[in-house]
Amino acid sequence: MIAHLQGKLVEKTPTEVVIDCGGVGYHVNISLHTYSLLPNADFIKLFTHLQIKEDAHTLFGFVEKSEREIFKMLLSVSGIGASIARTMLSSLDPKQITNAIASGDVVTIQSIKGIGSKTAQRVILDLKEKVLKLYDLDEVSMSQSNTNRDEALSALEVLGFVRKTSEKIIEKIVKEDPDASVESIIKKALKNL
Repeated sequence: MIAHLQGKLVEKTPTEVVIDCGGVGYHVNISLHTYSLLPNADFIKLFTHLQIKEDAHTLFGFVEKSEREIFKMLLSVSGIGASIARTMLSSLDPKQITNAIASGDVVTIQSIKGIGSKTAQRVILDLKEKVLKLYDLDEVSMSQSNTNRDEALSALEVLGFVRKTSEKIIEKIVKEDPDASVESIIKKALKNL
């Protein structure tokens, strides 16, 4: 219903902001992740999600569209309400959440206050396919964070290669040789691109 708000930042706390849009002050709930990304400017734009219940209309705001999409996905899981979804996005950044879901990392999700093992398993069960499909992730790439891989990937992007294609080739190279240097990963990738 309300896709975004753009206006003057009137109040700001780690959990909520008030944005003045044409003389109307909107009270918007935010996560700590969004709070950390808020610009130091007077005027801001937040992507929003309006939750309508019998007793309240509550606005949730996000600096990044991707965070809003993850918030909505989390709400689709039985047993996760808006406050727990916001706590999840305050405890972990959106990338950590998608990585944990994609790799089936129950421990990371369970480390969030208010989430038990059953809820963590349900989050993974309900959202793993969506996350893998939506963010075009491979389960293998999620379980292995490799700085050489990331550096090689960004170097190939700078050279003008498509990220998705480069990622798949680099994954194969890193799988064969996990200790490969950035230079050797790039050289091998260039032969395959």
